[in-house]
Amino acid sequence: MKRRVIVIALGGNALIGEGQRGTIAEQFENIRKSLDGIIYCLKAGFEVVITHGNGPQVGNLLLMVEACRSQVPELSLGVCVADTEGAIGYMIQQSLTNRLRKEGIDRCVVTVLTQVVVDKDDQAFSNPTKPIGPFLSREEAERFRREKGWHIAEDSHRGYRRVVASPNPLKIVEERAVKTLLKTGDIVIAAGGGGIPVITNESGYLEGVDVVIDKDLASAVLARDIHAQCLMMLTGVEHVFLNFKQPNEQALSRFTVKDARKYLQEGHFPPGSMGPKVQAAINFLEWGGERAIVTSIDKVKEALNGQAGSIICKD
Repeated sequence: MKRRVIVIALGGNALIGEGQRGTIAEQFENIRKSLDGIIYCLKAGFEVVITHGNGPQVGNLLLMVEACRSQVPELSLGVCVADTEGAIGYMIQQSLTNRLRKEGIDRCVVTVLTQVVVDKDDQAFSNPTKPIGPFLSREEAERFRREKGWHIAEDSHRGYRRVVASPNPLKIVEERAVKTLLKTGDIVIAAGGGGIPVITNESGYLEGVDVVIDKDLASAVLARDIHAQCLMMLTGVEHVFLNFKQPNEQALSRFTVKDARKYLQEGHFPPGSMGPKVQAAINFLEWGGERAIVTSIDKVKEALNGQAGSIICKD
């Protein structure tokens, strides 16, 4: 029987719902609600690797760092990414372990703190575009820009957020560990928040850098490196849309890599929202993946069976 591996990328709405403050209790509750699709994939015979976002969490942690900088040593952005990757991994790991016990499934869930290599000469270092942290009003955005020197941008007409540099992911450092865990039947949580960004320095050693990596692009690299057949990106909407939230909005049920490139060039998919998901799908399929899917958390079963979501295919 052919080995089937799926990488499931949980979007931010799997952790913090719209209008929520993002308390730990809220995040645990949201994670528990997002597990049905993962359980379905396991019962369908897939080996499952889970990735997740961390934009709100790492942004909130940076706000705490700013507030306490006169009292405790400051944490770098890279360390904040590592902290939130571990914390969110723990929440998913515990919630999924409990659900597996309820279902009578004897599997171990393991979180791998994942380092992801980026190019130290990537032009993204000088062009911050990746939103992190909470949404801000125009007044708050102007104050943080003025007082803290933050780069601020409007995020898909939803408000203003801090943006930081986000270079392209190249390689998963802990790739072999993820493969080994999968072979033993474990469920792996990896590349959380896009992974901890590192470069290879002049001496050939790894060195952390204060940027963030898009979790969907990192998920595509992880899926490539572990030879997954399917990359599924779960978000707050069931489909990818053209002209999103416009009178001529159009849901896309199935489209090709060629179509995806065309739509990207036409500006249909914002860089802070659907753009990275579509680009991740393109990358994964061009690297040899079989199927990429974008859908909502509650439509996993239907999307895998071609009855919901947006399926991106090679041709």
